[in-house]
Amino acid sequence: MLNEIDLSRADLNLLTLFEVVLTERHVARAAQKLNLSPSAISHGLGRLRRLLNDPLFLRTPRGVVPTARALELAEPIADVLARARRVIATAEPFDPATSRRRFTLGAPDGVTAAFLPPLLDELRRTAPGIDLSVRQLLPPQELRQISQRSWESALAELDAREIDIAVLPADDVPARFAGRRLYEERFTIAMRAGHPFADDPSLDRFCEMRHLVVSLRGDPYGFVDDALAQKGRTRRVALTAPSFAYAISLVAQTDLLAALPRLFATLFEKRLGIVMVDPPIALPQFPIWAVTPKAALTDAGVAWLFELVAKHATRSAPKERRRT
Repeated sequence: MLNEIDLSRADLNLLTLFEVVLTERHVARAAQKLNLSPSAISHGLGRLRRLLNDPLFLRTPRGVVPTARALELAEPIADVLARARRVIATAEPFDPATSRRRFTLGAPDGVTAAFLPPLLDELRRTAPGIDLSVRQLLPPQELRQISQRSWESALAELDAREIDIAVLPADDVPARFAGRRLYEERFTIAMRAGHPFADDPSLDRFCEMRHLVVSLRGDPYGFVDDALAQKGRTRRVALTAPSFAYAISLVAQTDLLAALPRLFATLFEKRLGIVMVDPPIALPQFPIWAVTPKAALTDAGVAWLFELVAKHATRSAPKERRRT
């Protein structure tokens, strides 16, 4: 967007001006928000237009509308500003009680559903200015066996500081990361109340049923199919869903079966009328880890949040229970 020569001459405050005008779509409102005069905003927009070689905002009777180029620039400019704000925020002494930082967590929604509510409650009480962004993480379907390779993209996002902390299933974590093993996740077979499979949860009946698989890309094959293949068995995957939350909603309203994290399914058991039974075939257990780059722990804010996430995820860990 800006070459090296431009950066030496450019006023990067103009990017903040761009962001506010894009949000407000009105010069006077943008001026009020930035504590500037409307003429100062107009002057800044003129400089920004010359810098970026585009009109950027066109006047209308109700304000301004962004050009196609302005909309194209919106995301990269927001990214530049977010990174700059993060650098400045980390340079200040971190006090969770007064901080207004935003952190990004990455995890499968089947994991965050358990620890996020108590974490948010603690933030509300002790760190009311802290905001969170949460990214859905699922491994590529072709990498069904949990390993370091399953989460290469998530680890890359941690390295790039696009994610501050990840909570995910893994056998172990590379040496450049700090990892906290939280608990072992088991999977249960979930279905709607009154489903006939609950009365006869045998392997034969399991293979006869219609199944739902959670897959970001829609691949109708998962680790359950690997376990079945070892027994020379198969099942019909009638539907895929891109998240555990969507999957459990569908399970509650249809005759589909789904293998879901037991802790996650327990959270919605009464609310959605879900019934759970033990799988009729041995399924792997998945160790859940909190992970962040070791270098990131030099940031007092990340170190503080890492401990909070680990605390609430550990407290949410599933207790031993059998459902038949």
